[in-house]
Parts: sequence; structure tokens; C-alpha cells
Amino acid sequence: MNPLLTEPAADAAQVDQYFRQHVNSGYARLASLMNLPIEQSSHGVYIYDSQGRKYLDAGGYGVFFLGHGHPVVVAAVTRQLQQNALASKLLLNPQQAFAAQALAAHCPGNLDYVFFCNSGAEATEAGLKLARLNGCRRTLSTLGGFHGKTLGALAVTGRESYREPFSGLLSESTFVPFGDSAALEQQLRASPDKACVILEPIQAEAGVILAPPGYLTRVRALCDQYGAVLIIDEIQSGMGRTGHWWACDQEQVVPDIMLVGKSLSGGCVPVSAMVASAAIYAPFNRNPTVHTSTFGANPLAMAAVQATLQVMVQEDLVERARLMGQDLHARFSALLQQRGLAERVKLRSAGLLLGFEFSDASVAANMVMALIEQQIIVCHSLNDHRVVRLTPSPLLTAQDCNRLIEGFAHALTTSIPSL
Repeated sequence: MNPLLTEPAADAAQVDQYFRQHVNSGYARLASLMNLPIEQSSHGVYIYDSQGRKYLDAGGYGVFFLGHGHPVVVAAVTRQLQQNALASKLLLNPQQAFAAQALAAHCPGNLDYVFFCNSGAEATEAGLKLARLNGCRRTLSTLGGFHGKTLGALAVTGRESYREPFSGLLSESTFVPFGDSAALEQQLRASPDKACVILEPIQAEAGVILAPPGYLTRVRALCDQYGAVLIIDEIQSGMGRTGHWWACDQEQVVPDIMLVGKSLSGGCVPVSAMVASAAIYAPFNRNPTVHTSTFGANPLAMAAVQATLQVMVQEDLVERARLMGQDLHARFSALLQQRGLAERVKLRSAGLLLGFEFSDASVAANMVMALIEQQIIVCHSLNDHRVVRLTPSPLLTAQDCNRLIEGFAHALTTSIPSL
């Protein structure tokens, strides 16, 4: 049983009823169909359900880079909760200043100014508005990209099925193929209007799509040539996930604006950030009220950010992610080769961001359910339902990694009929 279970276990029938009546009936039906357990508690790299069963967490959509409840982060958040959790928004918030300095110290180049938000989509909104205030009248994004589902973020998200129901409310964006710098240049050259270019260095929700070597370097050069503002969305690929602090570090590219989120608060408090150079951030500095957030930069989240950055440095988690990612990629590749699946299941990875592309969405769905039966949590991919993603923590032990490989091997057997 779960030793952390201090509250009575949730009643499954009541949870299902309340989901159907008050949350989302469609999701409740899906959960019932998949026989999803009820999440009760978490600790380290494990999640416990209401029956006390223990699940290895290799999912969480990139949030739990530090696992669950890292003691340093929990201690910092607890201290701040007892002091003041939310700020007045009139007096100066010291934790905001300290967190901004700490994050900027780890950002590439001259990205010195930080606007804290609550979610990745909010960071995207802030970045797009700042680009607009810098004179951008056109927005260029990439097919398959994912930046959120609020109206501004949705306008630059490269999947038509998400945008179409809200088309009349969205601003116009032009989409080019990811990795195709020639197509981007054609669009930049097509109009004299100043453009904002927004893209992910790795398309996570599209199924861990890696950019060809030199692509980001070329994009940066094109933005400089045509006077465009470059926004790089590191919400899922940043904060050490790929074995680098930021995925754009691999080509030493410095964007004008960078978006940060997911694991920024160590998996404890929702928080995100939009980071920019002083020159780009100038409109926000001139008018501090042009874009604000009541709960953004709250002291609780700011304490979590500082503690998270501290843990990442002290425990050398970026390097651990790089080495563990190399090891897992090699072991998963060997497994697929051994099972004769190397041609049928495509593995793409960067550090601890791994994607397995199956023949169709039904096989991927079967894999997710089979892995849950093996008590392993993974991620599906919003922009490509054929892809199962793993976003494990670098705090996995050797035993955890063995369990992950063994569970995946068993799930392959039950999910792919010919095995």
C-alpha cells in the first residue's frame, strides 16, 4: 500500500459521477473506457492511485523533471506559504525579483528581463503581445507546432482541427513546414511588414520532431536579415529536458524572446515565464501596466522557481538528463531491433524527451493502456495521436530505468498483434 496515503481514498463511483455531472462528461466516458485509476498521491518518481498501487512516472508532459515533491522545493514552498502565498501586487514582491534574477542567469545571451505567468499558453500570449509592441504586424509559425489553446496561442498553433472552430476569433498567421528555412525565407521576403517568427526547437506535441542540423542557426540569420522578432518556445524542450539548459543552446542560438514553463517550478506550483532582451522588453518597461497578471509571479511560485533552479545546479540534472537520455535511447533502440520493430516503430529523442511513432493512433492508444497496466505513466501527443512520448525525470534510478524498459517491452507484446 501507499505509505504516503494519509487521506481516505477517493470513492471511484463518486469521482466518476462528479466528473460526469460537473467537470466533463466526455472525459469521464473516456476514463471509464480506459479504466483509468484515480490519482491519490505522489512522491519522487512515483504516483500512487486510490488503491495504493505504485506507478513509475515517465509522463507528466514534461512537468516533473525533478520528480514529485522534491524536498528542497517543497521546503521552500512551505516556508513561503507560511509567510505570504499571494502578493498585494502594489508593494514590491522580493521573491519575484530573486526568481527573475535566478532564471535570467541561466538563460542564453542577453535575455535579462522576465515576465512570470501561470501557464505555457500565457507565456505565449505575453510573447506575442510584446512582439506586437515591437512593431510586428505579421506572424509566422510552423505546421505541427503547439503553443497553447488560448486565442493568441491558438492562432500560432499549427493544427487546423484545433483552430477551425474558433477561426473567426483568431488573428491571421502564416504557417510554414518545420525545418524548412527556405519556406520561411520566402514568407519573410513576401511582405515588407515586420514579422514575428515563433517556433519550437523540437516539436514535442507533434511527436518529438527534431529540426535538421543548422535549422535554428539559419532561422536566426533570416530573422536578423529581415528584421523579424524571433520567439523560441522552450516550454517543453527547455529547463534541461534535452540534456542542455535550452534546446537552442545546441546551436548557440539566442532568440529575442524565449518561452519557459512545464518544469520551471519543480512540479509543485503552476508557473511559466516569457524572457526577453532589454531592447525587446522596452515597451513593457515603458508601460508596466500594458500586460499584467493577478496571479503571475505570486510569491509561492517564485519560491518554487528559485528552489528548482538551485536543485538543478546542485544535483547536476542537466548533465544527468543528457547521459540518461543517451542510455535510454540506446536501450530502446536495441529493444525495437530485437523485436524486429525498428522499421515499424520510429524512435526519436533528445535527452529525456522521447517519442515512439506507431503505425496508427489505435496502436499508440493500446500502448498507453498497456503501459498503465504495467503501472507506468506516459504521455500521448496532441498533434500526432500515433506517437507515445516519455518525459521521465533524470532522478530515475538504474532500477527505475530497468523497470521502464521491461514494462515497455511487455506493452509492445500485448499492443502489437504480430509479436
